Parts: sequence; structure tokens; C-alpha cells
Amino acid sequence: MMRTATALLCLLALGACSNKPPAPQSDPKPAASTASAPWDALKQDEQRAKDVQKVVDKQAADQDKQIEQQTQ
Repeated sequence: MMRTATALLCLLALGACSNKPPAPQSDPKPAASTASAPWDALKQDEQRAKDVQKVVDKQAADQDKQIEQQTQ
């Protein structure tokens, strides 16, 4: 039983090592576009955060107005 399992594992390992050439990879992107991509993503994140902060500030101001109206 143990010899059969060992022989089977050896055959599977040898079968996995084939002489097929590796699949061709796609052309790499130009260096300029890949270098600016991280900065673009950071700028988009920063703008998104600013937009969220504007919404939060507006909601806080509206809530302050409502509280002020209720206390009068």
C-alpha cells in the first residue's frame, strides 16, 4: 500500500513537470502610466475624503440649527 502511494506521488510529480513553454505574458504597461497610477489613486482618495467631510460638516450644521430652534 505504501509503495503504491509513493509510486503514484512520484508519477504525479513527474507529470506536473512538463516541457511545455510558459504562456506568453501580455505586454508590460508603459512606465509613465504605472508610476502615476498610485498618485492618481491617492488623489482620488483624498478628494473622496474631502467630499465626505463636506457632507458631515453640513449635517452637523443642520443638526446644530435644529437643536437651537428647539431650545428657543
